[in-house]
Amino acid sequence: QVQLVESGGGLVQAGGSLRLSCAASGRTFSTYHMGWFRQAPGKEREFVAAISRNNGYTGHADSVKGRFTISRDNAKNTVYLQMNSLKPEDTAVYYCAASSSVYYVGSDVNRYNYWGQGTQVTVSS
Repeated sequence: QVQLVESGGGLVQAGGSLRLSCAASGRTFSTYHMGWFRQAPGKEREFVAAISRNNGYTGHADSVKGRFTISRDNAKNTVYLQMNSLKPEDTAVYYCAASSSVYYVGSDVNRYNYWGQGTQVTVSS
């Protein structure tokens, strides 16, 4: 089992940057595929980015491609989401998630077993 704690959210002006971090408990972090999702008020949770457990694969939603970058440091049990050129439509609660699947699960929200509590990102225009 793994516990996830996000940090790094906040209020930023459009065009600004933030880096989200997700710290995982336990010594088996490197065995989990990791993902970031977000949920805006009144909307469904949507995929943002994912990374395989060995850094071999990454994937980003079209809406954030070229602006956001997912990465991980298995030695620090942490996954990151670097967000640049932020837009008001990026405003949402951002969630970190972990999947124990044998195979890389990418954007499949139903394949993630563990979720953090979320961190609020607000982008003002």
